[in-house]
Amino acid sequence: MFSNIPQVTKNLLIINILVFVLYYLLMPKGIDLNALFSTHSIGSPLFKPYQVVTHMFAHYDFVHIFMNMWLFIMLGGYLEQLWGPKRFFTFFILCGLGAFVLQNALSSYQLFQLKAEISNAGFDINTIDYYISHNNDSDNCWREIQGMQKLNSSNAGIISDYVVRSYSSMLGASGAVFGVLSAFAILFPNREFLLYFAIPVKAKYLVGVYFLFEVYLALKNNPNDHVAHLAHIGGAIMGAAIVLYWRKTDRTNFY
Repeated sequence: MFSNIPQVTKNLLIINILVFVLYYLLMPKGIDLNALFSTHSIGSPLFKPYQVVTHMFAHYDFVHIFMNMWLFIMLGGYLEQLWGPKRFFTFFILCGLGAFVLQNALSSYQLFQLKAEISNAGFDINTIDYYISHNNDSDNCWREIQGMQKLNSSNAGIISDYVVRSYSSMLGASGAVFGVLSAFAILFPNREFLLYFAIPVKAKYLVGVYFLFEVYLALKNNPNDHVAHLAHIGGAIMGAAIVLYWRKTDRTNFY
């Protein structure tokens, strides 16, 4: 089966698996690839431009990478055969970027709001950013910040929230995979999937309900839910927009 996977799909699969394996091999040596590759919000002192791309190739655990890569091989390979390697690779990257943009639109806005509140409380935001960028985790950072003058119960909550949000990060190919799902549902709306390996469901209904469920979870905003639902939504919207644009402008192909 592996030899039948189209080239770009295969290469992206190999990269994701290599990063996942290296994460566990390097962790005992003190090198955390997930911390290195995951993307922080724009506005966080821990954000680096390269993270916009690298976060698409790192995963939290086996279930995370298995589900993403299973869907990616099954549907992404089909789209690559339809579009060709160059167009498919462009599609994958753009969907990942769409996921990043939507997720960051909210998280970055919240960070900049907190920056303003901290500055208005009389604290030097550059000093706090320095503590964040020079500590490996939020607990160590917070212990250092607690020694600052003028820190009291009223402003400690704001600074603590800023520290937690600055360390918060996103990783995984889920946004790009949701773009693939979205594209497949538009191109082949009546193709049936076997839900739970038994119930036939058309792609347009399965993906549509899944998308609405992600919107519901994003609006619910459960603080204990650590899934980046807005990234899933952003990837799906980007995927749909690209396919609809290509279908409108390229009449030589049936999609």
